Amino acid sequence: MYAEPGIIRKIIEGTGPTWAVVGLSANEQRAAFGVAEFLQRHGKRVVPVHPKAETVHGERGYASLSDIPFDVDVVDVFVRSEFAGAVADEAVAVGAKAVWFQLGVIDEDAYERTRAAGLPMVMDRCPAIEIPRLR
Repeated sequence: MYAEPGIIRKIIEGTGPTWAVVGLSANEQRAAFGVAEFLQRHGKRVVPVHPKAETVHGERGYASLSDIPFDVDVVDVFVRSEFAGAVADEAVAVGAKAVWFQLGVIDEDAYERTRAAGLPMVMDRCPAIEIPRLR
């Protein structure tokens, strides 16, 4: 319901290469770490966004989306659902082109707000699963 195939393809193939991954830290045990590595292997620039602002996969980290000093194409969200809406709102505010909520991250109100702001969005999906499906 929150992942129309056309929108998934548009975000992955047509939105741009810079993906801010919110919740990405240097913890190799976290899903965000592996997904970010996958995105890099598929030509995406991954920008870590985490309160610790750690460098991950060779990319400098930032504490928030608003701290990133360049344009972001996609905001990929790896935070609990109760915090995801604020991240989506910040993505709209910083001019991101799309928002992606990872598996298990669901906020229907944020989905509606983000879509109403004109951004394509998927929710409860993982690009590491969807990219191979598109090929």
